[in-house]
Amino acid sequence: MIQITPAIAIDESEIALEFVRASGPGGQNVNKVATAVQLRFDVRNSPSLPDDVRERLGRLAGRRMTEDGVLVIEARRFRTQERNRQDAVDRLVALIQKAAQKPKPRRKIKPTVQSKRRRLEAKRRQSEKKRLRQPPSEQ
Repeated sequence: MIQITPAIAIDESEIALEFVRASGPGGQNVNKVATAVQLRFDVRNSPSLPDDVRERLGRLAGRRMTEDGVLVIEARRFRTQERNRQDAVDRLVALIQKAAQKPKPRRKIKPTVQSKRRRLEAKRRQSEKKRLRQPPSEQ
């Protein structure tokens, strides 16, 4: 079990890991060893995630989410499979933790009388400055 938050835990069987060849550092090994990790997590069918978290995770994932609701995370930062695997899992955990945080509701507020007065005064000063730059009009 991978503990995400005190209320959310994901079973490791829900995560599919595939090792593929990666570009980047590795020297001669880069063409022989599959060190990059492709992590797949089925968000839409996961019993571990509450509905609200599932919805926010879909929005946060963006292009990393397939049309079938599968989240794909690729990790190729390191030279070893193990470190890339851990990096992919850590990124998944961070993404789900971010989705688990409920957004703070926006509260409408009215501008204060003083702030309105300051705004209008600044507009008047700006207008006066621009007016004084103009050539005098002949009448």
